[in-house]
Amino acid sequence: MSFLGKLFGGKKEEKGPSTHEAIQKLRETEELLLKKQEFLEKKIDLEVQTARKHGTKNKRAAIAALKRKKRYEKQLTQIDGTLTQIEAQREALEGANTNAQVLNTMREAANAMKLAHKDIDVDKVHDIMDDIAEQHDISREITDAISNNVAFPNDIDDDELEKELEELEQEDLDKEMLGIGVPTDNLPDVPASELVHDKPKPSRSKQTEDDDDLAQLQSWAT
Repeated sequence: MSFLGKLFGGKKEEKGPSTHEAIQKLRETEELLLKKQEFLEKKIDLEVQTARKHGTKNKRAAIAALKRKKRYEKQLTQIDGTLTQIEAQREALEGANTNAQVLNTMREAANAMKLAHKDIDVDKVHDIMDDIAEQHDISREITDAISNNVAFPNDIDDDELEKELEELEQEDLDKEMLGIGVPTDNLPDVPASELVHDKPKPSRSKQTEDDDDLAQLQSWAT
């Protein structure tokens, strides 16, 4: 706006379109140019057919058709260049729009984090964590105290038990060396036949006395 316009209250500068609106307009322009391309391609094909139709029979009409074809091809080339520029601009705007959305999201997240930490004091957090650790230690001490057997205190000396075990092992070893502690399962079996031959036979006088006693009892019974 010029100086005079500002001085005499000229029109205010209009606000430009948003990124989304600009992208939408570019897409609409692309669609229009694509349709224009299709139209020109059909026109080119038509002019080629016209030139072939007339050929050498009507050179004037054939050459006129080829000239129109050249103009259409030139327009088609220009449209191709314009489409390339529009596509590049649209892609750049879409990338900028994506970056803006990401940046806004990150800004909102940062503000939310600030709001969440607004009433939190870091020193108080450390104090709370120290209190929690202290309470855990107290709880562990209480658990150890409760689990300790007061009625039957563990006053047995482990070293003394190990010494006693060593003495027992040494005693067993001494007995084995002296042959005292030989297991009875390892003794050889005595043949039964030898036991029969070694059994003492009753004496003759004893057998005679038994016969006399038996005869006397029989006589009394009769």
